Amino acid sequence: MDDRSSGSEPRGRKRHRAGGRVTLSDVAREAGVAPITVSRALNTPQRVSERVRARIDAAVETLGYVPNLIAGGLASAGTRVIPVIVPSLSILTFIEVVHGIQQTLERAGYQMLLASTDFDLDREAQLVNTVLGYSPSGVILTGLRHRPAVGERLREWGRPVVEIMEHGDNCIDMSVGVDGHALGRFMADYLVGRGYRRMLFAGSNMERDYRARQRWEGFRDQLATHALKADLLEYAEAASYRVGVEALDAVLALPEPPDAIHFSNDILATGALLEAQRRGVKVPQQIAITGYLGLELGEFLNPSLTTLSVERAQMGVEAASMLLARLDGEQPEPVQRDIGYALIERGSA
Repeated sequence: MDDRSSGSEPRGRKRHRAGGRVTLSDVAREAGVAPITVSRALNTPQRVSERVRARIDAAVETLGYVPNLIAGGLASAGTRVIPVIVPSLSILTFIEVVHGIQQTLERAGYQMLLASTDFDLDREAQLVNTVLGYSPSGVILTGLRHRPAVGERLREWGRPVVEIMEHGDNCIDMSVGVDGHALGRFMADYLVGRGYRRMLFAGSNMERDYRARQRWEGFRDQLATHALKADLLEYAEAASYRVGVEALDAVLALPEPPDAIHFSNDILATGALLEAQRRGVKVPQQIAITGYLGLELGEFLNPSLTTLSVERAQMGVEAASMLLARLDGEQPEPVQRDIGYALIERGSA
């Protein structure tokens, strides 16, 4: 059976309603199918052939169609819902940021809609398309790196957007975060100042968690300015205490182990410190260990963990406050904020 509607027009001609919102019928005309077929492809894609789905997906992308999941005037006005899209709900870093966002939004009478991408930019793009269909008042998402269509869609959408966790150029609208390269450079200088010369950076999931890779790049590049070389030990899986244990075991098995390890986060560093204690390895006399996050647990280890700390809850508060200010018709200044970081100097380095 032919899926084309009798009134279909040549593909490639973009149609928009007078009000500017692309409708399901516009997508149907662009794809050369009936509106009911578009509805099936979006809601029950298994009921539509791959060939037809591909035409519809192309039309959706070309026209920038966002499904309207909220009826009538409520959609045009925007709901009091703010989607927050983060890479993970199992890492304390994001949980603390989200807590700051939630408290700030709820005090202002808004509700948070939380979603996780699992560090997958394609999944993030799908989630953005989905949450915009609920006509939120604004969106908070993680990082400055997204699929090109995400930035384009959100800029055209025209409502407040805040990107968190990362500071840098080319934010979509507003951002609050920290410069990952600066974090790596600072720790390199600190360890050099402490007299360490053979250093290694250990990280996990750095193909997806590109902010950890930024810290490694800053660490490596800054050591090069001291005529020193940094080695990299990288694990594909997510951060865990077990990975930290494995990393220390691997380092100690090297013919010439480094005299300092900088871990991409405190979770890995904690696993390494616990393993060092179990094996009777003296920290920092035999090997120094540092981390990143400033988790409270680091204070109670033996020795306690030297780390870089970022005010994550405050980052969430600032992100939500910037978005709320824009909704109130104000212009937050600056729109790109560096939350900064602090060295917590303890006994491990």
